[in-house]
Amino acid sequence: MAKGRKPRVAIVHDWLTNQGGGERVVWALHQAFPEAPIYTSVFNPESLPQFANLDVRTSFLQHWPLAKTKHQLFPTQRTLAFESFDFSAYDVVISSSSAEAKGVITKPNTLHICYCHTPTRYYWSDYAQYRRSTGFGILSPLVRLAMPRLVERMRIWDFAAAQRVDSFIANSQYVQQRIAKYYRCPSTVINPPIQAERFKLGTNLRNGFVVVSRLIPYKRVDLAVRACTELNLPLTVVGDGSEMDSLKAMASPTVKFLGRAGDTETEQAYASATAFIFPADEDFGLTPLEAMAAGTPVIAYGKGGATETVVDGTTGTFFAEQTVASLKAALQAFDPKAYDPAKIRVHAKQFDEAVFIKKIQKFVADNLKEYQKKLKSD
Repeated sequence: MAKGRKPRVAIVHDWLTNQGGGERVVWALHQAFPEAPIYTSVFNPESLPQFANLDVRTSFLQHWPLAKTKHQLFPTQRTLAFESFDFSAYDVVISSSSAEAKGVITKPNTLHICYCHTPTRYYWSDYAQYRRSTGFGILSPLVRLAMPRLVERMRIWDFAAAQRVDSFIANSQYVQQRIAKYYRCPSTVINPPIQAERFKLGTNLRNGFVVVSRLIPYKRVDLAVRACTELNLPLTVVGDGSEMDSLKAMASPTVKFLGRAGDTETEQAYASATAFIFPADEDFGLTPLEAMAAGTPVIAYGKGGATETVVDGTTGTFFAEQTVASLKAALQAFDPKAYDPAKIRVHAKQFDEAVFIKKIQKFVADNLKEYQKKLKSD
């Protein structure tokens, strides 16, 4: 890189088909490096309008049938898609990955930094759970039959792809442990961001519990629905997914389903809740922080990323087992008057997007300097 020239940066993400925590990280990476193009396997601008006018570059999968709506069907094709991109013009490639984006191939003079949301769950930590509950409806028996042989091959590729990364960033200490276990790589923790200013302190008119989540098996929204149904407590469920019909079938009239809601409706749901229920064993979990930014305390399963953001007794509380009985006990013992919304919001602001951007920019600059120094010495 010529002296005095700004480094050329590219951003890579697994897919841009729906709004989630990973997509919020990509947006923040774009704020940190606004001139960087964004490479991805497939892009659905209708689902992510904030990216519609950006320089998003897609793979050959973009025009394949079902690729934008059922990207889970194409893991082997995505390996080829990401390996086919040419990054020879860039000094730094930042991959945002929980799947195949980390498998990009870069030249020796290009630094590859992977922001890892988690080692691919359905290959490693959650393989057994995904095989039990594939989420493919009538196709599930076929998917379940094909999984062992496919996953065996994909684990080999996934481990090899991780070795192409020069520096890993883990989104939590929990994920840092997984990167070390499954990829045998060190990493630095930089938590993902929330846009704290989007959320306003709720009023004193707190009117029940809320869950904001994709309705897929590992999120365990069923625990919240069953617990509130059995206790006859009001619960609002924000989100959509393959579990919607089964959740509705088990719910009492005290449980209300909003489906996929816009930002304004979601923000109102956080701000008007007595508490936010977070039943998942999650890699990090942005939704508890969003709830806390609205001053709403969190009742979370006491494992995973939530233990790194929820302060027991100050911003929320935990239930010990991922069971209906354990969550019911926590709901019955919960006292909303024990929590100060203003203090909860102050805690959440430590995870604001502006903080994340500064950390990422510094990490990239420091690592690029060291990498180029190493190239010269070699």
